[in-house]
Amino acid sequence: MTVQCTLYDEHTIADMVWPQTAYGAYARAYLLPLIREASACYIHNVDTQLLILSVDGIPLPVTVNDGQYDNSYVCSPYTHYVSYAQEELALLGSKTAERVLSRLLDGVGALMRRAGFNRVVQLNNWLVSTNLYPALSAEQWIAAVDCLRAAYPRHTLLIRSLNEQTTGAELAALKQYGCRLVPSRQIYLLRPEAPRGTATGARGTAGKGDEALTGERAATGNVSGSPMLSVDRRPAAGPAEQQSKAIHASGKLQPGEVTRIPLPDAKARWLVKRDTGLIARHGYEIVGPQDIAEQDIPRIVQLYDMLYIAKYSMHNPQFTASFIRLAREQGILQLYGLRKMGRLDAVLGFFSREGVMTTPLFGYDTGVPQQIGLYRMLSAVLIRLAGERGELLHESSGVGQFKRNRGAVPVLEVSAVYDRHMPLGVRASWSVLEQLLNHVGVPLIRKLKL
Repeated sequence: MTVQCTLYDEHTIADMVWPQTAYGAYARAYLLPLIREASACYIHNVDTQLLILSVDGIPLPVTVNDGQYDNSYVCSPYTHYVSYAQEELALLGSKTAERVLSRLLDGVGALMRRAGFNRVVQLNNWLVSTNLYPALSAEQWIAAVDCLRAAYPRHTLLIRSLNEQTTGAELAALKQYGCRLVPSRQIYLLRPEAPRGTATGARGTAGKGDEALTGERAATGNVSGSPMLSVDRRPAAGPAEQQSKAIHASGKLQPGEVTRIPLPDAKARWLVKRDTGLIARHGYEIVGPQDIAEQDIPRIVQLYDMLYIAKYSMHNPQFTASFIRLAREQGILQLYGLRKMGRLDAVLGFFSREGVMTTPLFGYDTGVPQQIGLYRMLSAVLIRLAGERGELLHESSGVGQFKRNRGAVPVLEVSAVYDRHMPLGVRASWSVLEQLLNHVGVPLIRKLKL
């Protein structure tokens, strides 16, 4: 049967027939506002044209760029592979290596700009650090690529956030099609155990009543009068939560299917338990979606910016208050935080797809003394949430040793790049980058356990 693919933009989006599924409701709630308004209204440093590609009725976000070298890396491969990479050279701990690689990146960057490296169309680009994937067949993914190649013959086609563990089928299909597989970063995947008293079966959700925190309330602190994720105490489900429930019923990735991701050992579980104990010790309470109010939105933006923009990089997506409001009101992200005497000091926002969970929003008050351990507390909350839901936790990149110590496994993430139709300069840029990363970048990352 022929796969049906149709592209929609801001002028034709009213003709889009959204599927009556949890995934369709999520995509509609998230993507429609970003199509109808400028993307920068929701993410300061993203200037892109957002489209919807309907593949047999399944909506996929597509971004189109012709340059925009100052964009966040979620839309700009130049920013990812040159600007961001130059910032992270300091992690090598060697001034000589930093100087040599910086000059090398300068040269590669100049080649890329002259060639028009950022003329790119990205498929399944949700404008966050980690793109999770809906369930499509190999035939449907290839049809989507064919459709975009025909619509944008002068653009490189890019598909981010691929790895052998969670997107092995997609990776194999795109490689067979002729895509380059260009390393992007080392990520960490964690298969947490369900907390004691939590039932994780086909639905992967918490048990009833207070069982999810039986015997642990003193350690975890006040959770606004309810277990952290007890199903019968949750607020009304938004599109994101409905999607997650449907995934647990019929998703392609269930706990135990990712056999190469082992459960955390005793030491890792002890570290998480110790981190959890800090919450009550320092007088914090865990708050969930029902406790995050409109007046918390400016503070959430501030907490995220403190960590991901000020401390890490200005090239990370800079979420605006409008984005956080959309996430809160439409359930785009499930928001949890740590509050003390009414003040929100840490926050995370996650979403799930096909049994995989990730957190594009994560931040805390970096002005609080480090020994208090806000990062450790918030990470413990995240691991607990994933365990109660029975989902594989995609922890993105960075803070490698911390994540390894708590049971996460390093996995190489790649981007699939189709550039065979592009001019020599573009193909040469991707070829040089591919070789540089495979022979220098990846070995360094693995050696330094970044």
